[in-house]
Amino acid sequence: MQKIVVLGAGMVGKAIASDLCYDYDVTAVDINEAALQSLESNFPLKIQSVDLSDSAKVKTIVKDFDLVIGAVPGFMGFQTLETVISAGKNIVDISFFDDDPFKLDDLAKKKNVIAVMDCGVAPGMSNVLLGYHDARMQVDNFECYVGGLPVVRSLPFQYKAPFSPVDVIEEYIRPARFVENGNLVIRPALSEPELMEFRNIGTLEAFNTDGLRTLLSTMKHIPNMKEKTLRYPGHIELMRVFRETGFFDEAPVEINGTSIRPIDFTTKLLFPQWKLHKDDYEFTVMKIIISGKEDGKDARYEYHLFDRFDPRTETSSMARTTGYPCTAVARLILEKQFAKTGINPPEFIGADENCFNKILAYQMNRNIYYRLS
Repeated sequence: MQKIVVLGAGMVGKAIASDLCYDYDVTAVDINEAALQSLESNFPLKIQSVDLSDSAKVKTIVKDFDLVIGAVPGFMGFQTLETVISAGKNIVDISFFDDDPFKLDDLAKKKNVIAVMDCGVAPGMSNVLLGYHDARMQVDNFECYVGGLPVVRSLPFQYKAPFSPVDVIEEYIRPARFVENGNLVIRPALSEPELMEFRNIGTLEAFNTDGLRTLLSTMKHIPNMKEKTLRYPGHIELMRVFRETGFFDEAPVEINGTSIRPIDFTTKLLFPQWKLHKDDYEFTVMKIIISGKEDGKDARYEYHLFDRFDPRTETSSMARTTGYPCTAVARLILEKQFAKTGINPPEFIGADENCFNKILAYQMNRNIYYRLS
């Protein structure tokens, strides 16, 4: 039986490990022993308690596995990816890190490693969909609107975080890059809010975030591309107040002789406020618009995702919609249906029709539907 190691046993790491453990020999690794014990008690897998911020330990852990899955927080993501590639191991990664992954392309090719990164929902499935259509038409416009939200709206935040709060805050402070009329445009995160209507939900507000990522280099030929995050109305203004006041700053400040980064203090306070609890139902919503010319005619494709918390498996929607594209691609690699070495963003995989169809079918089998209208 092929062996997989999942680095990170948070909400998404748990969904990934539990989805794969019935068909593969899976080991989950994290420093959080409570999270590991919960996994071991409920699923047929192995666990290891290790500090994944230690590159030497990561390199030792992965050496005996056929595939590595990276599900660590974003600030650890690039280092972990580089360590795994250096160890000569294939990896599928979901961490949302700021560094350019193509810096590791030569290393991955030298080590004969298949490295797929940003393999979640957005980035992830949004890239897969664009990659598929870009290979078959002249795309002139790509728009992605996406968000994960609690069913119950509780003031003041009207939000729950399925990830580490620091990864969510990164969306609110990292400048947003998008493409207008063939030009790269940079605007502040949380800028250009617009209200949008969604069936089964109502009104949400969309704002600029830096979600295009690898598409900015792999899809340079597309003249218009943008990505916006969705929240309940009012969330943007509250986050702007936090940001402009300095609560998200990374430069240390001194308080009564103690030096502390404001962002560390803020995440410490926000974690209990944003934490998703067992009975917190939530949903993921995404709208993708791809338009241009196909066979000499105007073409427009619009995909809609609306997914809810799964009470049967007690798996959050964001964990499902982020984790299962990752496990679908992991299976493609292990089954040798995707074998391109080097750094592979999801748009490369989506361009392959067989891979595209299998990724969609895999998620449909788990009741996740990307409906085309």
